[in-house]
Amino acid sequence: MTEIPEHLLKRSRERRSQLTGKPADGAEPAAESTAAEPASTVPATTAAEPAVPNTGPGSRVAGPAPPAAPAPKPDSPVVAAAKRRTKIPFWAMAGLSLMPLWGFMYVRALTEPPEVAEDPLTIGAEVYAGVCSSCHQADGAGAGEGARQLSEGEVLLTFPNIEDQIRFVYWGTQNYQNEGVTIYGDPNRDGGPHETNSRGIMPPQGEMAGGERTDVEILSVVCDERYTISGADPESEEYAEEFEQWCAEESPIFAALEAEETTLAELADAGIVDAEGAPIEILPIGDAPAPGTPASP
Repeated sequence: MTEIPEHLLKRSRERRSQLTGKPADGAEPAAESTAAEPASTVPATTAAEPAVPNTGPGSRVAGPAPPAAPAPKPDSPVVAAAKRRTKIPFWAMAGLSLMPLWGFMYVRALTEPPEVAEDPLTIGAEVYAGVCSSCHQADGAGAGEGARQLSEGEVLLTFPNIEDQIRFVYWGTQNYQNEGVTIYGDPNRDGGPHETNSRGIMPPQGEMAGGERTDVEILSVVCDERYTISGADPESEEYAEEFEQWCAEESPIFAALEAEETTLAELADAGIVDAEGAPIEILPIGDAPAPGTPASP
């Protein structure tokens, strides 16, 4: 029988001892002590230690919790829709503010402008109100010794021929005096002729005389004084022809002056014709003051 070396046996015993927990020489291991440690001989303290009084400030007591806020009332459908609606940007407000003005201009552009009357009586009334009424009064009653009366037929008595009145209004009192002309209307006037040195100064109105009125305005204001203020009847036998030729809306003399085809000073030689094509007889007005002419017999 083969002899096992001693060192192999020793290694085998050590290995078995590791696996079984027994000593390598076969002795039983010492039993572990299971006895409990002896109880402490010091008696337990059972009396409670006295409480240390609290000498600090009194503690705060928390107040009651605030009531919970009520739930917000839901928006009405109208308000909710308004909040959802897209707002107008602030930069667009300037353009929107101009919308009324644009609308007004648009309507005006589509609306035909009213027709402006350009007949002699309409223009004459405007000139008289702005220039002559301050002295002769709005109704032509005059101002005593300062300005003569024009109403109640007084103009027609002084100037039976419209050309003499146009000339006097154009040149005024001072220019008549400078020319040595003492009577500016009908020398045979009922009640006596009007003289240039008997009343206040009538200022010149025509442009050549130093005034500001055009030939059209002078003719128009004379028509207004004769047919509106003094009361000439445009349909009467005495004044119908004069009115149609000088003061009507279709007046050929007014149309010629308005078109600047002639001037007041040159009317007598302008060859103006009436509606039937007949030449209109016009007394010379001229370019300077001149004595008045008597009424036709």
